Amino acid sequence: MTRLKAISPEEATGKTKELFTAIQGKLGMVPNMMRTMGNSPALLEGYLTFSGALAHGALGAKTGELLALAISSNNNCDYCVAAHSFIGEKLVHIDSSALKNARSGAAADIKTAAILKFAAQLLAKKGMVSDEDVNAVKNAGATEGEIAEIVGHVALNILTNYFNNTANTVVDFPAVEAN
Repeated sequence: MTRLKAISPEEATGKTKELFTAIQGKLGMVPNMMRTMGNSPALLEGYLTFSGALAHGALGAKTGELLALAISSNNNCDYCVAAHSFIGEKLVHIDSSALKNARSGAAADIKTAAILKFAAQLLAKKGMVSDEDVNAVKNAGATEGEIAEIVGHVALNILTNYFNNTANTVVDFPAVEAN
């Protein structure tokens, strides 16, 4: 059972309504996570702004979705695993084996594998990574800008994972269990 109410787009007012209208125009729907975030227009706007900025980053959509899957699986967020599995397959066109591998923090490509490993280290070490951790991802080909974006993706996904786990958001994507 949900712990926080998802606001219906028809019931939304003020800034929340404005944000829902923009989301509806872009996605054709307002996903339950965003409907629930709509209880705080400040949170929803912050999420949309941060997510939008990272979407235009150097890592690209494919790596962003693979990171989201690895982080969401690590944080046991069924909502985000389902959402990013769907987005990864249907919108970014990532093959199913790569999506499955990302949920366990693995990738066939050396650079992507190092990026996912670095994200896992950030989570496990609560950001207190070592010189060796940073050098390993650099040696796999990540630039300093990409490393900064990895940290950003970890932060963004912690936000959505913790939010959905707190709210117990109803999954409105095809279900995929986090673990």
